[in-house]
Amino acid sequence: MRADQPAMDGYADRMADTPPGSPLPSSPAPAAPSVGEAPRMPLRRLGWRRFLVLAGVVLFIAACAVFMVFTLGQSLGVQALLIGVVAAILPVPVLVACFLWLDRYEPEPLKYLIFCFAWGAFVSTAASLTVNEFAANRFADWGLPSALTGVLVAPFIEELTKALGPILLLVFRRREWSGITDGLVYCGLSAVGFAMVENILYLGGYGYATGADRYGPATGTQQVIAIFIVRILLFGFAHPLFTSMTGVGLGIAARTADRRVRLLAPIGGLLLAMMLHGTWNLLPTLTQATGETVIMLYGFLGLMVPVFFGMVGLAVWLRAWEGRLTERTLPDYVRAGWLSPPEVAALSSLGRRHAARSWARRVAGDAGVRAMRGYQFAATRLALLRDGTLRGLDRKPADQERTAREERELLDAISAYRSFFVGRDPQAPVGVWDGSRYHLRFPDGTQRPVAAPDEPVVPIPVVLAPAPPPVGYAPPGWPGLRPGAPWPPGHP
Repeated sequence: MRADQPAMDGYADRMADTPPGSPLPSSPAPAAPSVGEAPRMPLRRLGWRRFLVLAGVVLFIAACAVFMVFTLGQSLGVQALLIGVVAAILPVPVLVACFLWLDRYEPEPLKYLIFCFAWGAFVSTAASLTVNEFAANRFADWGLPSALTGVLVAPFIEELTKALGPILLLVFRRREWSGITDGLVYCGLSAVGFAMVENILYLGGYGYATGADRYGPATGTQQVIAIFIVRILLFGFAHPLFTSMTGVGLGIAARTADRRVRLLAPIGGLLLAMMLHGTWNLLPTLTQATGETVIMLYGFLGLMVPVFFGMVGLAVWLRAWEGRLTERTLPDYVRAGWLSPPEVAALSSLGRRHAARSWARRVAGDAGVRAMRGYQFAATRLALLRDGTLRGLDRKPADQERTAREERELLDAISAYRSFFVGRDPQAPVGVWDGSRYHLRFPDGTQRPVAAPDEPVVPIPVVLAPAPPPVGYAPPGWPGLRPGAPWPPGHP
């Protein structure tokens, strides 16, 4: 820090243009919470209507699961079904972990992740199996090859039903969507669930059951291994890749105020997913019809591999973009006195967040780590909320009031989390951030204002001056929160 740097040239002034914080308080600070009092985010009450909807969704998915277990068991037999289940589950943890890795900045609620996975695994497969069998029978009646089902029917019904679960989340829980990353996660998990159940049919039916019926269990086992290598190890990314196109469209729709984009982006993503899926199914059909294996090779290397790596690159870039979102939006709260510049810098990457949690563990133990995690999650949610406000996502008065209420809840939570570890580090200087500069007390007893550094990368936890109302949709007359007084208790 440079004590002679003018405050108006500081970090906060360059990054945001919002009202300055309030004057420094003079009243003593309240007692810091004990180490065991880690604050929690407010929970939404489960009313009877939400309970009935939740129960209905659970029963519907459970009914589809029972249908699939009965259908596959009747078709494959118990032994083939168990072998298919074991083999199909093996890649699931790896694929799920990849999508959760994308979602580390602002993890989605576990119930929604489970919903999407279960929807793809049971609802989508039940509907797709019924429609595909119906279409295959109609093609057979018309004297057409059954392979047309995989090209003309399966891509459309499978992609539509896989996407329907995330679409329902977007319609009824749009505020849970932070952008394209969430679209990739929700749609990807739905596709992973679908692929898992579909692989049971291939591994247990076309693999073990077919080989065991013809040549014995040893041949069935060999076919299971062969199908596992080809279908899962080589092409296991196929279904998540197809449905990720829909996820991109849904993510774009979730973060735009343009109604035309909200409608056209999901449709465009869904159509692209269907076309890519249909092209993928067409490659083996043409290879089998012509006997030219080069068709499959060229299609795989020339189309699927570039699309796959392009989507992976997009996902990694979006993940980094989500981390930098805090640097773009939270400085508004820095100028308003709710956060300090180093705190914003410490949220911009996973490495810095991990360093902040390590510091919290050192000064406040395991409870401090929980408080820091809650603080980081609430700050990320606040950045997303602010970004939505700047994008004009809330046009109705009811949505604006809800945004103001959620903003206040998040700021309440952030203030509570901060008070849990601020002032506990004896190695950190005692100070107050007033929205434009620090007021630090040094070991010799002197106190002077210090401007924010050009690149604040070290999270210096300081007490905040009383802040005005949030910078979003604040209710008239709301005086704002008071995070605390200048000096934590116990300091001279």
